[in-house]
Amino acid sequence: MKGRSAPTMADVAREAGVALGTVSRVINGEAVGADFRQKVEAAIERLGYRYNATGRALRSDRTGFIALIIPNTINPYFGLLVHHINLELDKRNYRMALCFTEYDQSREDEFIQMVRQNRADGIIALTYNPNLVIPSDIPFVTIDRFFSVSVPCVASDNFSGGYLAAKKLHELGCRRVAFMRVGSALTNEPSKRKDGFVSACVELGLSFELKTLEDGAPFSEFERFLADHMENGRLAFDGLFLGTDMLAWQIIQSLRRMGVRVPRDVQVIGFDGIRMFGTQGYIVSTIVQPVQEIAEACVSTVLSKHLSTVPSLICLPVSYAYGGTTRE
Repeated sequence: MKGRSAPTMADVAREAGVALGTVSRVINGEAVGADFRQKVEAAIERLGYRYNATGRALRSDRTGFIALIIPNTINPYFGLLVHHINLELDKRNYRMALCFTEYDQSREDEFIQMVRQNRADGIIALTYNPNLVIPSDIPFVTIDRFFSVSVPCVASDNFSGGYLAAKKLHELGCRRVAFMRVGSALTNEPSKRKDGFVSACVELGLSFELKTLEDGAPFSEFERFLADHMENGRLAFDGLFLGTDMLAWQIIQSLRRMGVRVPRDVQVIGFDGIRMFGTQGYIVSTIVQPVQEIAEACVSTVLSKHLSTVPSLICLPVSYAYGGTTRE
C-alpha cells in the first residue's frame, strides 16, 4: 500500500487559507501580519509539515542558524538571555549555535572564526575581549558593549537603572548609601549604572560612597569595605545598590554574618531582575532588565535585511521590582 506523501507548502497554504507566498515568508522568518502568521503556524502544526532546511539553505545561500557567544549559563542572567534568544530564533525558524567562552578572551576570537567558516547567518555576542575584531562579512550584534556606529549594540538603559535605584532608596528613607560592583575594565553599557546612581545621589543630596572591583579581585575586599564602615556594631550605610543581583545576594550573606539585618538595618537593591528557580519571586529587590525585549531586539536586528540603517545603540527601559530586601 502506497504511503501517504508528506505535506507540502501548498498543502499548508490551502489549510491556512492564505497565499503560498505568505507561507514562504512565515517559514523564512520574514515580516508578515500576526493573524496570517498564526494561521500558517496552526496549519503547520495540524498537518505536521516539516520544511527542508538544507534545501532552503542551498536555494537562499543561508544556513538557518545564528551563533550566540556568551560567557556561560551558570550566571542566571546569562541563562535567561540564552533561553529567550533561542525562543525568538525558533519563532523565525532559525536555530542557535551556542558558544561558551567562560570569560576566556582568546575563545571569543576562536568562536568568531569558527562561526565564519561554518557560514552562520549572523552572530549575537556578549564579549569581554578588549581587542576583539568584528568581522565585516557577517551580521554582528553585541549585547551591552558598544564597538562602533556600524555594529549595533542592544542594552538596557543602565544609566536610568542606576538613577532609579538611588531614587528608590531615597524614597524609602535612606540617607547614606553606597554602590558596589565587580566589573570589566572595559567601558561598556553596565558601567553606566554607577553614573546614573551618582547623578541621582548628587541631585537628591544623598551622601554616598563607591566601591568597585575589577573582574578577578577577591570578594574579601568587599567584606573589608563593609567592616571598615561598621561603627559601634552598626553599618554606617542605610542603603546599598549592588551592580548585579548575584552580588547583592552575596553581600547580604556577608551582612548577616556581621549581624547586620536586611532590610531592617540596611536596604539593598540589585540589578538584573533574577527570580528564584527562574520563574518565582525576585531574589532581591532589583532593577529589572527586560530580557525578553533584549532577546527580541537582538534577533530582529541580526536578521534585518537593512542592518546598516539600524541605530548603533538600542536602549531598552528598565523597571524596579520589590524582592524583600527593601522596607515597603
